[in-house]
Amino acid sequence: MKKFAVLLSGAGVFDGSELHEAVLTLLSLTQAGVSYQCFAPNIEQMHVVNHLTGEVAVGEHRNVLVESARIARGDIKATDELDVQAFDGLVIPGGFGAAKNLCNFAVVGSECEVAPSVQAFIAEFVEANKPVGFICISPVMIPKLYGEKAKGTIGHDSETAHAFNLMGGEHVDANVEQIVVDEGRKLVSTPAYMLAENIAQAHIGIDKLVKKVIELA
Repeated sequence: MKKFAVLLSGAGVFDGSELHEAVLTLLSLTQAGVSYQCFAPNIEQMHVVNHLTGEVAVGEHRNVLVESARIARGDIKATDELDVQAFDGLVIPGGFGAAKNLCNFAVVGSECEVAPSVQAFIAEFVEANKPVGFICISPVMIPKLYGEKAKGTIGHDSETAHAFNLMGGEHVDANVEQIVVDEGRKLVSTPAYMLAENIAQAHIGIDKLVKKVIELA
């Protein structure tokens, strides 16, 4: 049985992992007969957002690993616990946590950097030539991780696509149900809630992405 790692960034669309995307990823992996292990960096969130009001909760602090454990039902490991040889690939759901906690794209755009613990974690899969799937906004990390001309998509938002290209990547416009595959790098991406209007639409692209990363493994 193949086994995949799933990298989470908290719990909640505005400051962590997008919950629908995370759960759909786990569901698609399971339905494909693949086991998984969730991971998250043991770092503090950029900030905490009240998901009822959309406002930043002043003075509140949360840990990315602790919050991600909510999605994983407690079965989660810190990124520095990775044994990459135990896994066939990696999938990274989106949500603003990917752009706030895994990297700082939400703050500085194309000048962003990937968090050191996250960079080290993903680099192990890249260096081992294992497939990685990026969902929603998480593909903004692709140029920083894979270098010049790495292909990916965040859908067709022109400003984000421009930033992707400025970082050295090669952005490919895609619709919600499509995936973009960089075969040489074993790299797959899909827009999901960058474009999806409901959970059913998000599921189409995520399921295709999961099937493709399994195939590439």
